[in-house]
Amino acid sequence: MGLFIVEDGGYRNLLPLAWVRPAYDLRCGILTLREKILRAYGVQTCGLGCREYLEELVAERNPGFAVNRVEGERALIVNGRALFNAELAKKIPLEGPDMLYKAGDEVVAARLSGENLKGMDWRTPITAASYPKVKEEAVQATLIGWPWDLVHQNASQLEAEFQLLAQPGQVQGKVYDGAYLLEKSNIYIAPGAKIKPGAVLDAEGGPIFIDEGAKIFPNATIEGPAYIGKKTAIKIGAKIYEGTTIGEVCKVGGEVEESIIHSYSNKQHDGFLGHAYLGMWVNLGADTNNSDLKNDYGNVKVVINGETVDSGSMFVGSTIADHTKTGINSMLNTGTVLGVACNIYGAGLPPKYVPSFCWGGADSLVEYRFDKCMKVAKAVMKRRDIELSAAEEGVLRKVFELTAEERKAAVS
Repeated sequence: MGLFIVEDGGYRNLLPLAWVRPAYDLRCGILTLREKILRAYGVQTCGLGCREYLEELVAERNPGFAVNRVEGERALIVNGRALFNAELAKKIPLEGPDMLYKAGDEVVAARLSGENLKGMDWRTPITAASYPKVKEEAVQATLIGWPWDLVHQNASQLEAEFQLLAQPGQVQGKVYDGAYLLEKSNIYIAPGAKIKPGAVLDAEGGPIFIDEGAKIFPNATIEGPAYIGKKTAIKIGAKIYEGTTIGEVCKVGGEVEESIIHSYSNKQHDGFLGHAYLGMWVNLGADTNNSDLKNDYGNVKVVINGETVDSGSMFVGSTIADHTKTGINSMLNTGTVLGVACNIYGAGLPPKYVPSFCWGGADSLVEYRFDKCMKVAKAVMKRRDIELSAAEEGVLRKVFELTAEERKAAVS
């Protein structure tokens, strides 16, 4: 029985983060949603289903994985938006008769074989109606429905995954004299990491995982639960509060609270980032600040897919998709969403929703020319010794096309 992770139509509510990746490659806690599923089932590889325009890129990034095809006559199809752990995997075992597992109206997984399996089209996001009529079983499961769900689940996922992945109390990197580790038994420092003098790792409120090659500069403070990814630098005097995940190869300074920075993104300078999700290759200019709480303490409303959605939460910061930049002193309102490859600058508050490939701010927006955007993206990535592949550029071009109408409305 093979394992096959797919997207369903719920990816649309995770835009713009999901424009350039399958929903299951979003991060929550230490791991991505896909990595949680693989670990829950104890496997290294699986099949992956994704939108057709992502297929080449997904295959390029995942050698050894079958993309948009099932190998064999039987498979467990898993919704990539589900937060999986070993307990849920036991309730939905790989082996067994054909079965549809649902949490309310949403499909969590389906075990299919024979004709039931052959009739599925993996290049189109799956809906509940896509599945053949087989016996159903109700399960309790959490599915990520909106970008802020990733942020609100982050602290609990950090707690759980620290127990799975860390060696609590082990210091394998270098801790300089004058650094302070509070509740050392709740801290893991991986090989090659450096904790400079004056830095404080405060794990009294939750675990702290400092991954390989990370560097915590002098006088930076990190409160747990928190994860600092491989080769990431936490700058001098930074204040990293609880519930924060910072992925690999980032540079982060200023104040960050209950946020996720996926990887390869920079927030080097002062400024507040709270209850936010940043994709890859994002750069926040000096003194960029985002609001995560309304003055009237009401629920934050967020624009998703052209609709204003009540988040049901008092705390929602910014959602900023890949390759987007902000200029110095940028101010982002509560629940602001910035699409892929935007360049935001100028005085005042930009719109709460900025479509992908827009350039400007509060005064006006214009289209960010695709050729100019690619020139910048290549230069940014080259600084990290990474080349923008043809597959990545193809995905970005497709996103440029898919967002043309909403961009036209925003700039007119």
